[in-house]
Amino acid sequence: MLIPHPLLGPRDAQEFTYLGDASLLNRPDGMAEGALDAFNRHVYLRDNPAGVHRELWFHEQGDRSWLVVTRNTLTHEILGAELARDVALAQKGGAK
Repeated sequence: MLIPHPLLGPRDAQEFTYLGDASLLNRPDGMAEGALDAFNRHVYLRDNPAGVHRELWFHEQGDRSWLVVTRNTLTHEILGAELARDVALAQKGGAK
């Protein structure tokens, strides 16, 4: 399986470590009311979808970047990849 790294081009998936659902980028506010319950849900309660899904991958044997990879979990087809930093900044309304 090849992952289209946005900076380095197509890379073998064996260079990467899979972390899980890309929603992990949306950490709860640790100072907010109910933070303990929010963190419990964030860490332990995750969906396991069949079909198109956004995932976090770490380029461990390369430039050590984090990617958000959009992948079909039924076919393993990679539909795209973005730098996780860019995704996180876009979600917070910041510039790249």
